[in-house]
Amino acid sequence: MTTPYETKSGASGLAEERLALPGVLRPWFVGAAFTSVDGELREPFTHVPDAATKMVVRVEENGRRDVLVVGPRTRASYHASKRLASCVELRLGPGAARPLLGVAAVDLVGRVAPLGDFPGAHAAQLADELIPLKPEQVVPHLAEALPERLTPADPSRTGLLRAAVAAMSTDEGHLPLGVRELAGRLAVSERQLRNLFADGIGISPKHYARIARVRHILTHARSAPDTPWAQLAIATGYYDQSHMTADFRTLMGVPPTSFFTGRLPGPQPCQAFRRA
Repeated sequence: MTTPYETKSGASGLAEERLALPGVLRPWFVGAAFTSVDGELREPFTHVPDAATKMVVRVEENGRRDVLVVGPRTRASYHASKRLASCVELRLGPGAARPLLGVAAVDLVGRVAPLGDFPGAHAAQLADELIPLKPEQVVPHLAEALPERLTPADPSRTGLLRAAVAAMSTDEGHLPLGVRELAGRLAVSERQLRNLFADGIGISPKHYARIARVRHILTHARSAPDTPWAQLAIATGYYDQSHMTADFRTLMGVPPTSFFTGRLPGPQPCQAFRRA
């Protein structure tokens, strides 16, 4: 799971459950999951790069509750913390930040802030309603509240953005398109495409593709650890292994061999939130 409190570097103590997402929430969210901590987190955990913005309903060990908005992360960070008890994470869909939060996605990059601080018409009200809920009540409440209160983003613009995101993915047998090729396929200019990504995703198409490739490596190297690095590099859209290693080091802070053998940067304490 790619929450702000995840353990993707082999840490024990976390359990994740994917939650069903009702169709009425699809204009705003593309996925939901519940994570709980069973005992202590005995190893460092990683915030992996993630192009998505998330809404996180969090409960700490001491019972403190909050609802956070976690913006796109362009670099990995490594943490040690025992504070989290559980969280429900909802991943915002492309183009959902402005209608839900009242800001462009580009203003969320690197930010972690309380939902109630955002200027969206119902952000503060929604935060107050979500804080006291049990984890299993969060998604049903949103399914009841959002369609009545919010108007989804322009469907044509959202559809264009989601098509662009799909074209930049690294699914099996599919490599991310270049910016020029993608703009041509969508019949928009390269400038329009970059503006579309800035407003609806928060980062450029090029950086989105970089994150997608690194996340593909993280997933594939765990599921098929015997795959040679050179083969994985080509299959992920890199020129060669050295290109992959350089990109991985830039985004993850260490080269692939170090990451997958547990030689990670020193962990830092998690911060509850940071204002931009």
